[in-house]
Amino acid sequence: MTDTHVTLSSNAARRLHALSQAEGREVMLRVAVDGGGCSGFQYRFDLVEAPEADDLKIERDGASALVDVVSLALLKGSEIDFVDELAGAEFRVKNPNAKSSCGCGVSFSI
Repeated sequence: MTDTHVTLSSNAARRLHALSQAEGREVMLRVAVDGGGCSGFQYRFDLVEAPEADDLKIERDGASALVDVVSLALLKGSEIDFVDELAGAEFRVKNPNAKSSCGCGVSFSI
């Protein structure tokens, strides 16, 4: 199933292809929102081989990210990105619904 309310950036797609090549198998990025963190919610990223039954699949350039239906409400309109900066390389969520976030960028509030 594909949902167009969440997108995957070209940087994230390239990184997922590189990770799949390094692993020797196709991997997908599962993005979820959990309660907790210093701002109320936090993002969780996992590399998986297959979707769960209720996952929505977001595709770009042959790479896939997965979002569970519970997390989707908090992620609508978001872009899943990959950044490689001096401070480190990581997947990030650009979430227009987040009213504030902590300094680490993993925790946010609505």
